[in-house]
Amino acid sequence: MPSSKKNLAVTQRFPARNRNAQPAYQRIQSVIRKRIDSGQLQPGDPVASERDLAKAHHVSLMTARHALAFLEREGLVERRRGIGTFVAPPKIHFNKLMSYTEQMAARSFTAGAKVLFAKIVNNENEAAARLALPPTSRLIKLERLRHAAGEPLALETCYLDAAEFSGLLDAPIARESLFGILERDYKVELGYADEEVDATAADPRISELLAIPRREPLLRIRQVIYSTKGKAIMYVLGFLPLGPAQSGDSPVPLNGWDVAQLSLRDKFPGHEG
Repeated sequence: MPSSKKNLAVTQRFPARNRNAQPAYQRIQSVIRKRIDSGQLQPGDPVASERDLAKAHHVSLMTARHALAFLEREGLVERRRGIGTFVAPPKIHFNKLMSYTEQMAARSFTAGAKVLFAKIVNNENEAAARLALPPTSRLIKLERLRHAAGEPLALETCYLDAAEFSGLLDAPIARESLFGILERDYKVELGYADEEVDATAADPRISELLAIPRREPLLRIRQVIYSTKGKAIMYVLGFLPLGPAQSGDSPVPLNGWDVAQLSLRDKFPGHEG
């Protein structure tokens, strides 16, 4: 009989679902998400380890790891190898989504782009995670140098699911708005974007492409663009220096880039844009 009791205890320790048939990993996510939303956990605070979560929720290490992986994909936590898991900085959420072409038109500039790279890749793990796809998924990688009024303005790399948007690389992506192509040719209704903005410095390649000095302050924008149905459509990594197109008496937000100038100036005192 002792052996049967032991087996029963093990079975109870690793329940896959609760009475409401909710998977254990979702219960763990819900608990952590509520603590973040309520302010109990602040950006930068450590999150319980996989082992501690497994013990507290009576689940396996794999289930706890699964829960943290999903929270990381949502951008709520950051997992730092060899250190632990921490609450991620808050994202900037914008309900009004404007294409680059629309943004430049609003500023009375003519938008343009030079395609630097346009291929299908399968080794962009971070981009795949941002799109809630498996790590080695085939992604369309589109790197473009954006310009306005004849001046380089931003370096932008877009990632999309190659299976969902087959044929996109044959579209006139150098001449037309990518948003417009997605809406017209793929019937995607773009809804909103979650963005993370911070400050960095130009490396040799970026400084050459944007015609700015090395180590010049830049805005780094990580953006996930969603459809109106809440599906992640595109992940964008952008680098933007402060220049004429970002100044003026009545700036139009570049999907959060103008807002992020405050972060840039905090990190690089004396840079007025």
